[in-house]
Amino acid sequence: MPKNSTGSLDSRTVQSALEALSRETKKSRLARVFPFLGPAFIASVAYVDPGNFATNIQGGAQFGYLLLWVIVSSNLIAMLIQTLSAKLGLATGQNLAEHCRNQFPKPVSITMWIIMEAVAMATDLAEFMGAALGFQLLFGIPLLAGALLTALTTFGILGMERFGFRPLEAVISAMVAVIALCYVAEIFIAAPDWGDIAGHVIRPAFAGRESVLLATGIIGATVMPHAIFLHSSLMQGRIVVKDSKSLRTLYRYEIMDVVIAMGIASFVNMSMLIMAASTFYATGKTSVATIEEAYRTLEPLLGPAAKFIFGVSLLFSGLSSSSVGTSAGQVIMQGFIQRHIKPWIRRLVTMAPSLFVIAMGYDPTRTLVISQVVLSFGLPFAIIPLVLFTRRRDLMGDLVNKPATTACAGAAATLIVALNVYLIYATFFPG
Repeated sequence: MPKNSTGSLDSRTVQSALEALSRETKKSRLARVFPFLGPAFIASVAYVDPGNFATNIQGGAQFGYLLLWVIVSSNLIAMLIQTLSAKLGLATGQNLAEHCRNQFPKPVSITMWIIMEAVAMATDLAEFMGAALGFQLLFGIPLLAGALLTALTTFGILGMERFGFRPLEAVISAMVAVIALCYVAEIFIAAPDWGDIAGHVIRPAFAGRESVLLATGIIGATVMPHAIFLHSSLMQGRIVVKDSKSLRTLYRYEIMDVVIAMGIASFVNMSMLIMAASTFYATGKTSVATIEEAYRTLEPLLGPAAKFIFGVSLLFSGLSSSSVGTSAGQVIMQGFIQRHIKPWIRRLVTMAPSLFVIAMGYDPTRTLVISQVVLSFGLPFAIIPLVLFTRRRDLMGDLVNKPATTACAGAAATLIVALNVYLIYATFFPG
């Protein structure tokens, strides 16, 4: 598509959004919401990345539907955190990394940047490994060659950014839709017990220490620090309004974006666990603990279609999340230290550890789980500043948090940090 046509696509989106904000349109409610959809869908990719495959499959295979309530709870927390991130970008015109640079002493912001760069590399590791594994499972391509294919595909997807925000949003949203449709098919094939599912969605329960560890891993794999930084950036300059009434209306539309996108991500995560529970746990195959085992075991249990659908969802998950991870890395670097490098250079630098790990032949699923532990180190450095900034009226103006919002966000931050400290401890001190 020529550049001017995609540029006009952005212009039409902004114009439609401004008409909806000013109520100068006779379009249906759905049509009015459409221009505001997109940023949360890009951020939501981090919530359906290959790291989620590893934790959800293990949780479903070992404990059935027991941990469904954990997925529901973690995604509700994710909705709150992503809403605050979007609000920060809308209200201030700056992203979370920029606020950290401006509000904290330089040694603190530099330390945070280094930590977030390590987190970005761990994120890349999970995403590259997942996409490479998808290529291997579907087409028999070696992991290293699959990782190189992932890099090339990522370059192509990110190249769409030069045509404007809407084409990239459309591609990423389409990939999320493919992942969701794959799991609609998986659930249809698996035919789960819906009555049992309904009970576990609302009833908190554990079954020993291992279930607690897996529950913590599910939460750690769900709330991603780089997605928090990215979402605040995606709101900068996308649709600009000045008066407070239009800003509050814009924020309400962005809440819809978050609820829809995170709702789809929640469905995908629940579907992963439901598929594993109704397929593996129900047939006594509770030892299925890796993505490769799940892929191989699906065919004799559910037929070749289920196996293929699972592989496609894993591949699209890895490709989309790898692209989003690179964009998040750019936001983090530019925000913290005001440096911008070409995306392809950053892609080459951050993919190096992933290629090394793959070339050394480390176990893919174990590597994915360890990468989630590394991500846990970065969570406090994203969530705590976000809560601190969004509660300040001097920064947020009319969009400042209500006391109840700050209380809920603070409780969520405390819970996530505590659980991730436990996850790190239990991983390195399993005794």
